[in-house]
Amino acid sequence: MISEPPNEAPRDFVRDIVATDVADGKFGQIITRFPPEPNGYLHIGHAKSICLNFGIALENNGACNLRFDDTNPVKEDTEYVESIQADVKWLIDGWADHVLSDKAFFASDYFEQLHDYAVQLIKDGKAYVCDLAAEEW
Repeated sequence: MISEPPNEAPRDFVRDIVATDVADGKFGQIITRFPPEPNGYLHIGHAKSICLNFGIALENNGACNLRFDDTNPVKEDTEYVESIQADVKWLIDGWADHVLSDKAFFASDYFEQLHDYAVQLIKDGKAYVCDLAAEEW
């Protein structure tokens, strides 16, 4: 005999942290993100992350950004960007499609800002430039 699934939302440590932040009024709106690298097709691990991030956004009346981590232009291709967008839309269709942001984001769009932040952290003594060769670390 098959029993009915529970009507309660799934619980895990990530959702518990978000629930605490929401209860404390720490943020105005929950915005999550799914940040794939556009250098290949999605796999089952990506599906888990999609379900987690879109699920948390859905459970909290938030939004989820599709933010491509396009930091290695040698291995990236628009074919993968288009494939990932189609796969995400297919996976969330009917249950979380309304929490997907209207546009995709790309890390490369704000490289200059990220560089400026890194320089400031170095100037503030909160980061440093590693000069070791790859074999040394």
